[in-house]
Amino acid sequence: MAKIGDIDVGEFPLLLAPMEDVSDPPFRALCKEQGADVVYTEFISSEGLIRDAAKSVMKLDIYEKERPVGIQIFGANLDSMLKSVEIVEASGPDIIDINFGCPVKKVVSKGAGAGILKDIDLMVSLTEAMVKHTKLPVTVKTRLGWDHDSIRIVEVAERLQDVGCKAISIHGRTRAQMYKGNANWKPIAEVKNNPRMHIPVFGNGDVDSPERAMEMRDQYGLDGAMIGRASIGYPWFFAEVKHFFETGEHLPPPTIEERVIAARRHLQMAIDWKGEKLGVFETRRHYTNYFKGIPHFKEYRTKMVTSDRPEDVFAAFDEVQSKFAGFEFV
Repeated sequence: MAKIGDIDVGEFPLLLAPMEDVSDPPFRALCKEQGADVVYTEFISSEGLIRDAAKSVMKLDIYEKERPVGIQIFGANLDSMLKSVEIVEASGPDIIDINFGCPVKKVVSKGAGAGILKDIDLMVSLTEAMVKHTKLPVTVKTRLGWDHDSIRIVEVAERLQDVGCKAISIHGRTRAQMYKGNANWKPIAEVKNNPRMHIPVFGNGDVDSPERAMEMRDQYGLDGAMIGRASIGYPWFFAEVKHFFETGEHLPPPTIEERVIAARRHLQMAIDWKGEKLGVFETRRHYTNYFKGIPHFKEYRTKMVTSDRPEDVFAAFDEVQSKFAGFEFV
């Protein structure tokens, strides 16, 4: 059984990755229902939190049904990060996660996210200070290194563990790779196989099928899988992986009716949480995957992603359910 601090997260837990404008409360709720063992919030700017920026503060919303839930923060300024820890603690999460892996330029240019991979000493000292500043378990999400020539992830993980990090999630790419090429899980396995490591080591990157999740578990020996892009618009991914682990067989894919019900719930929860305008806009990215595999779907997808009024999107869902009733996914 894997444990994050004193939190038992099960045998080979599946974790919902923190994804900007994706891992919000509505989507986390759907993934939790489908078997996600741990869910993380979207990443939150420490500078935004201490300045009381509305968007950053809103991301602190968590709900009992999500637990265990981690709030992820990013930044490179020690004072700001420590102040943000206090704000995060007040929201009552189970875990505080530090983002040392985001590769996007606007984050990296400030020395945050994967930008800190250029300064491992700062990465370690910042983690140590945060561990000392909270009673909650602190975890880290990072990448293999800045680029291929600077991969020191075995050393980095050990040093983070030694200053009190309770678990580490590692994306199998460098910052230089962004999301291109294939994720390399071998260095993550080297972290896990380091005899000095005793905290959970979770793998991330290219876990896009139940078989790949099983490979991460059985061939690479990792403690769990963090799921990102495979879950967008497809919360059933968690249930499918768990069913495959238990039976060696694939779950039948969700029906049209099940997909429409989930999409409707997702949109309604998003509207309830963030208002009509943002709710409609930020749920659009999920629709392609909700209905992936349906032939001649472009007309309906266009309605879903261009309509600003929720009633129009709901009407498009109804059209899809009526038009494609009985369609069998493979």
